[in-house]
Amino acid sequence: MPDLLIELFSEEIPARMQARAAMDLKARVTDGLVEAGLTYSGAAAFHTPRRLCLALEGLLAESPTLREERKGPRTDAPEKAIEGFLRGAGVAREDLSVRDDKKGQVYFALIEKPGRPAAEIVAEVLESVIRNFPWPKSMRWGENSLKWVRPLHSILCILTSESGTDVVPVDIDGLKAGATTAGHRFMSPAQFSVTDFEDYAAKLKRAHVVLDAEERADHIWQEATNQAFASGLEVVEDRGLLAEVAGLVEWPVVLMGEIGKDFLGLPAEVLQTSMKEHQKFFSVRNPKSGGIERFVTVANRETADDGATILAGNQKVLAARLSDAKFFWENDLRIARAGMSDWTDALANVTFHNKLGSQTDRINRIATLARAIAPAVGADADLAEQAARVAKADLSSEMVYEFPELQGLMGRYYAEAAGLPAEVAAAAEEHYSPLGPSDDVPSAPVSVAVALADKIDTLTGFWAIDEKPTGSKDPFALRRAALGVIRLVLANGLRVSLNADGGPFAVARDAVAERDGARADADDLLSFLHDRLKVHLRDEGLRHDVIDACLAMPGNDDLVLLTNRAEALGAFLKTEDGGNLVQGFKRANNILSQAEEKDGVSYEFGADRKFAEDPSETALFDALQTARPEIDAAMAKDDFARAMFAMAGLRAPIDAFFEAVQVNSDNSIVRRNRLNLLSSIRSTCLAVADLTRVEG
Repeated sequence: MPDLLIELFSEEIPARMQARAAMDLKARVTDGLVEAGLTYSGAAAFHTPRRLCLALEGLLAESPTLREERKGPRTDAPEKAIEGFLRGAGVAREDLSVRDDKKGQVYFALIEKPGRPAAEIVAEVLESVIRNFPWPKSMRWGENSLKWVRPLHSILCILTSESGTDVVPVDIDGLKAGATTAGHRFMSPAQFSVTDFEDYAAKLKRAHVVLDAEERADHIWQEATNQAFASGLEVVEDRGLLAEVAGLVEWPVVLMGEIGKDFLGLPAEVLQTSMKEHQKFFSVRNPKSGGIERFVTVANRETADDGATILAGNQKVLAARLSDAKFFWENDLRIARAGMSDWTDALANVTFHNKLGSQTDRINRIATLARAIAPAVGADADLAEQAARVAKADLSSEMVYEFPELQGLMGRYYAEAAGLPAEVAAAAEEHYSPLGPSDDVPSAPVSVAVALADKIDTLTGFWAIDEKPTGSKDPFALRRAALGVIRLVLANGLRVSLNADGGPFAVARDAVAERDGARADADDLLSFLHDRLKVHLRDEGLRHDVIDACLAMPGNDDLVLLTNRAEALGAFLKTEDGGNLVQGFKRANNILSQAEEKDGVSYEFGADRKFAEDPSETALFDALQTARPEIDAAMAKDDFARAMFAMAGLRAPIDAFFEAVQVNSDNSIVRRNRLNLLSSIRSTCLAVADLTRVEG
C-alpha cells in the first residue's frame, strides 16, 4: 500500500487561517478519496506560514472493482423505457438477464465499474480541492484563473511504495505537481527533492523549517521561559498569542529585549496590550513587583550577530508605540484628576442606539436601576448610582479609543486617580463582567448592582425596540447579557423577583419608556431569560424536564429560588423513592384526569377516611395528613430538600394503595372518595413541583 504526501507551497498564509486550512485540506482530500473507493490507515496535516501539508499512510493502490445489480423494466415494457434503462446502466441489450417477478418477467443488469489507479484518483481529488478551497479570503495573480489565499508557487504530490516514488500527475493552470519543495525563505531557499514524508520532514528541518506548529510553539515557549527565568523574571502566559506567533515563523528564534525606563511607569495592562496588539511581543513580568519590565519577540531567522540588529529595530519601533501610549496615559490622567466631567459630558454626543438614545441616556437609565437594585444586593444606593454614572467614562478616553479591550480596566485606574471611593473604582472595571460562561463573577455589592443594571438595561432596551436574537443571529449579544444576569444572581445568591412590580425589569422598562414610550414585554423577556437558564443548568447537569417542572411553579422570576428547587428535585429524582413516587403520582394523575373528563366534574372536595374500605386507604390518609403540613412548612421557608424528604414518605403508602384497591369501584361512593384521595395526592405533590412535566 503506498503512502501519499501533498504539500501546497505559497507566499505567507495569515496565521489565523493556517490551522483551519490544514484541517480543511485533510478533510476534503480524505473525504474525496474515500468517496472514490480509496481507503487509508492514517492521516496527518501540518501547516507553516508558507505551506500546507497532508501525509496519508496505507492508501489503497487502486480503488476496488464495484459490481451492482440493477433492476430494470418488465420485458414487455415499451421499447423507449428499455432503451433508457440500457443507457442509464451503460450496458448492451445482450448483457441483460431476465428473471421472474411478481408482475411478470423483468430485466436485470449487472453493472461493473472497474477500479482505478490511486494516482488517477488523487490527481482528480486534489485538483478539485485546490480549485474549491474554502479560504475566508482569496486572490488571483498573474494570468491564472486559480484563486488562493496568496500566490501558490508549487505543488508537491507523490505516492511512495516499495517499488519507489511516483509523482502524481496534477496540472492546475500550468502549475504541475512535482517531488520538490524549498526550505526557509532566507536561510535555505534552494529547492530539494523528497521521497516520502520522513525524508520530507527531515530535509525541511535541515533547511530551517519546523513543520509541526505545536513543535514551533513548544520551542518558543520553552526558550522564552528559560531566558526570562535566567533574569529572575517570568513570561506572561498567552496561549492565543503563542499560537499566532507560531504561525508567523518557520524557524523560530526567541529574543528578549528591554523596555525603556521612561515607559515602566505605564500600567502593566497597557504595556502588555500595546506590545501584543502592535508588535506580537510577549510580556515579561517581575514576579515580585508584578510590573512588566521586558519583552520577548520571535524572529524568523538566525543572524550572525545573534539577533542584535533585529532586537534593536524592534526596541526602536516599540519605543515609538509606547511613546504614544504614554502620551495617552498622561493626558487621560490629567482629565481624570479634574473629575472626568469632560468625558461624561462627551458621551452625550455618542449614540448608543438610534432608538435608545445616547450613551448619556443609557448611563442615566443604568444609574436609576443601580440605585433600585442596591438594597437587594446589600450595596449603598448612593455609591451604586455614583459608580454607574462614571463606569463608562473611560469610553471617551484616548487610551480606550486606541485599545478598546482595555475599557473598564482603564476606568478603574482613572476613577482611582480621580479620588473616587474604592467601591466605585472597582465597579468601573467589574461592571462588564461576566462576559462569558467562564469569566469571573463580581461579588462586591456595588459592582454587582452596576453590573446587573448594565445588563438588564441592555435586555429591556432592545426588547422594547423589538431587536431580539433570531436563530444564530445576536448582533447585540443579548444572550451573553442574559447569561450575565443569571450568573450574577446565582453566584451571589440574590433573592430578587425580577418581574415583580418595582422589580429590576419594571424599573428598567419604565426608564426606557420615558424616552420614547417603547416598553419591553416583561413576560417575554423573562421567558428568554428562562431559556438561557435552562442551557446554564443543563450544563451543570440538571435534566431539562426537571427544570421545566420547576419553571411551571410560582415565583419563577426569582432565579435563586428556581434553581434551588430544580437542584433539590433533580437530587430527589435520582433516589429510588423519588423515581417511584413520580410513577405513583403519574398513575394517580392519569386515573384522576380520565375520570374527571369522563364524569365532567372536578374531584377536589376532600376525601373522607370514614369511607375507606382497605387498610391501605387508611394508611394513605394518614401519610397525606402527616406529609402535607411538613411540605407546606418547608415550602414556606424555601427548604426544598426538606419538602422533597417529606414527599418521599408518600412513596410506600401510594404504592401499597394501588396494589390493594381498585380506584374505579362499583360502589359510586367509594369510587368518588378514592378519586378525591387521588386529588389529595396530586395537590400535595404539585405543591412542590409540577411533576406532570417530569419524564419517565
